[in-house]
Amino acid sequence: MSGVTVRVPAKVNVQLAVGGARADGFHDLANVFLAVDLFDEVTARPAASLTVTCEGPDADLVPLDASNLAARAAILLAERHGIAPDVHLHIVKDIPVAGGMAGGSADGAAALLACDALWELGSSREELLEICAELGSDVPFSLVGGAALGVGRGERLTPLEVGGSFHWVFALADGGLSTPAVYGEFDRLTEGVRVPDPVASPVLLAALRSGDPVALAGALANDLQPAALSLRPSLAAVLETGLAAGALSGLVSGSGPTTAFLAKDAESARSVAEALTASPTCRTARTALSPTPGATILA
Repeated sequence: MSGVTVRVPAKVNVQLAVGGARADGFHDLANVFLAVDLFDEVTARPAASLTVTCEGPDADLVPLDASNLAARAAILLAERHGIAPDVHLHIVKDIPVAGGMAGGSADGAAALLACDALWELGSSREELLEICAELGSDVPFSLVGGAALGVGRGERLTPLEVGGSFHWVFALADGGLSTPAVYGEFDRLTEGVRVPDPVASPVLLAALRSGDPVALAGALANDLQPAALSLRPSLAAVLETGLAAGALSGLVSGSGPTTAFLAKDAESARSVAEALTASPTCRTARTALSPTPGATILA
């Protein structure tokens, strides 16, 4: 093949329940994912050695060495099959970088699927998901998409039924927030406090099944939000602006600093996005729809 292009979506966590730190430093999660239609594309082409290039918003912030999850995906897949990871991976970014929307994880899943097709390996879905879990907690969902409950570190997925489409607005901040730093702040804020075991909210799961945005808005929850707000207090003003503009609810997306607002319908989403973009609280705002499929081969 001359090349394979894979499109992969961003995600929003409609519930992120976080348990206390484990002995290995990770946290048990009950992580309810929705894939949203903001996409990156990764193209894999034959090359003399492993190289990574990137274009798009904030592309200069994307590492182009072996620390990039797309590169790591190619290396892990090649190692499993005893071949050299000789591939050029070109990433076209549209998912915010370091924004709590799993952009790096999405690129890892896309590169894995693209390389598997380019090298004609025919890996099973189960094998690809195993490699995804090695790459990171959010990578398996980037491959699967749709809606799912992730437990363990978030990598063990159960598909969820969704009864309709949900309209979102994402307010993008300047700069990123380090996921390890946010978890570290979560540990500091909960020190000496018994952190309950994370469980998915039955009310939230029922709202997803019904497709009711008002019911879902009332159930949105992110246990990392206090930590993200502690590290980036300015996010509180973003949340206030989105709610004042008519959003049904808002929360920090994952570990932030992107904030996510659920809107009643497409018209309301556009209005909220316009208000956020016009305000001094964020860099820009994007509308998106969920759910959407996971990593998909385009060509």
